Amino acid sequence: MSILRKLNKPPQIVPEGPRPPFPVIVIGSGFGTGFSPVAPGTAGSLVALAIALIPGISVPTILVPLIVLGYLAGGFAATAMEQWRGPDPGMVTIDEVVGMWISILFLPQTPLYLLGAFFLFRLLDILKPWPASYFDARPGGWNIMLDDVVAGVYANSILHFVRWMV
Repeated sequence: MSILRKLNKPPQIVPEGPRPPFPVIVIGSGFGTGFSPVAPGTAGSLVALAIALIPGISVPTILVPLIVLGYLAGGFAATAMEQWRGPDPGMVTIDEVVGMWISILFLPQTPLYLLGAFFLFRLLDILKPWPASYFDARPGGWNIMLDDVVAGVYANSILHFVRWMV
């Protein structure tokens, strides 16, 4: 959700839909980061970055399947968690994990690029430039995932442009 929409959004009554199975909650919450009391989206992005730092994970032949699997599992998990907790629940952070992985794809895995990807992704995830804002404004787990996919693609594209310019 955009910052202005969050500020102007009236408090919502949390529906009591069916609680998803524990593995769905673990996936949807970005391995538990969605339960962080402070900045759960940033926590999810940091965990994604930490996972990408595991030797061999960030090579495209591993990272691309992880992104696809994360997107598919995340879409289903986010849908289930939205049915449980209402529209775009803050505890869903698998979208940040996938978006962060997209932001580092095909880039040198140097500290400068990784930090640049992290900060750019978080900034673009907060600002939600179009079409991220389009997906953010729509209900459903797949739209929860898509706004962060767009932010990740934008961050990645900006860093590739910077790399090309240098």
